[in-house]
Order: sequence, then structure tokens, then C-alpha cells
Amino acid sequence: MWGESEIYLVNVTVIIFMLLNMLDMGLRLKLHGAIEGLLNKRFVVLTLVWGYLACPALAYALTRVLPLERSYASGMILVAMAPGSTFLSAMVNKARGDLFCAAPFLLLTSVATVAYMPFAVPLLAKGLSVDAWTIGKPLLLLIAFPLMVGVAAQSVLPLVASRVAPFLSRAVKFLGFFLVTIVFSTEVYARGLLNSIGAYALVTQLLFYSMSSAASYWFSPGLKEGQKSVLSLGLSMRNLGAAFAPLLAIQHLDQEAMVMVTLAIPIQVLISSFAAHLFARRVLTVGTPG
Repeated sequence: MWGESEIYLVNVTVIIFMLLNMLDMGLRLKLHGAIEGLLNKRFVVLTLVWGYLACPALAYALTRVLPLERSYASGMILVAMAPGSTFLSAMVNKARGDLFCAAPFLLLTSVATVAYMPFAVPLLAKGLSVDAWTIGKPLLLLIAFPLMVGVAAQSVLPLVASRVAPFLSRAVKFLGFFLVTIVFSTEVYARGLLNSIGAYALVTQLLFYSMSSAASYWFSPGLKEGQKSVLSLGLSMRNLGAAFAPLLAIQHLDQEAMVMVTLAIPIQVLISSFAAHLFARRVLTVGTPG
């Protein structure tokens, strides 16, 4: 079992990570452009279908096919339910994708995740015995609230927001690295990581990210090249703050599920960076991302 000090440090780090991550997203989110982008009905429908039907279904199927322990499976399901990341725009820029679609994707998935997870988690994540309101509370307090604060600050004080956002972005990156370090450096957490590799956790995540990213790119009819890359990258990058939220809501911390969500931090960076590189090469070969 984890010591009380380790649990406390992890919980505090996760909470700060969640708050700053969503505040950073709100500061960067151009609300007018995001709302305007939501007029693209095909992009909205495909985002919802891939993000909240196909990806959770893929994760659920992988946890059933592979001999994954229940707690690791629960962590995988949580990760699958939360598409989008504050670093999406940077990856889309690297991929030479359509930056105009990044803002509506983040706005749509942020709202949809908060509304979706309280009802979907009890149904799909069988290892987490929690009700909808227990899950909804941390999502509202740690995801929706800081996002709204960031959007409001960016709308009222855009100059200040533009200056603060880079510092917040660095802080989020540092906290992500720090979280990976404390989870995987102590004896108990390191043992959990080694067990996760033996329990097919690493393989499951690699398959999930690779398959969801590739499938959403190739099977999104009607989208332009740059729009498909946004959708694909958005699905290969996860709102891990939202994935952590249900774990903070349960009475006893699920160690393996926490390891599974934390493991997603370096894996999504690896997969999304590789995907962005491929998309950029394709744009240079085929033509404009249009």
C-alpha cells in the first residue's frame, strides 16, 4: 500500500495539474473563433462520434481482448473518455494542420467531457464503484470552473492572458513531468509501473493511441486534410486532468488506475509527436492542408 505522504503528494500534484491545465486552456481559447468553428456540423459530429463513441468503445474492446487487470482497464477507460489537450494547437501547428479547427475541438470536447463522464464512467469503468454526482463534482470544480475563468480572463484582459499563458504552459509541462517522476521513481509506484508492463497496460495504451489516431484520420469522410489532422491529433492527446478526476472522487485511491492514467502522459507525447511529423510530411508531399 502507498504511504499517506505519497498519496497526499500525488493528490495535491494532480489537483494543481488539473487546475493549471484547464486555466491555461481557457486563456488560450479564442471563444469567438471556437464558436464560429462549431458551425462546421460535419467536424462537430465526427468529433463527438470518434471522441465519445468510437474511442471509448475501442478502449473497452482492448480491455476485454487483452488480459488486462480490472484497475488498469478502468484507467484505460478513463483516458479514452477525455479527448483533447491544451497542447493541441502546438501539435496542429507542427503538423501544418488547420489551426482554425483546434479551438472549436477543444471547446467542444471540454464541455462534452464534463457532461459525458459522470454517466459513462459507472457504465464502462466497472472497477470504479462511484455514482454520477461523485464523478461530476471534481469535473465541475477542477475542469469546468478553471476553464471558464481562463476564457473569461482571455475575453476581458486578452493582453494579460497572452502574457500569462506561456508561463502557465511551462508550469503544466513541469507538473506533468513531476507527476511522472514521483509516480515512477518511488519504490511502490515503480513496482506499479513494472507490473503494468507485465499486465499489458503499456501495450494497451500504445494500441489505443495508434489505432484511434490512424482510424480517425482515414475514416473521417468529408473533412479536408488539415481538419482530419486536427481530429486525429485531438484524439491522440488526452485531457488527463479529466481522467484523473474520478480517481480523486473515490474513497480509496486506486493505485493501478492512477499508474495507468499517469502512463498516458509520456505515451501521448510520443504518439502525437510522431503523428504530427507524418501529417506535416504528407502536407508537403500532397499540397496545402486546406
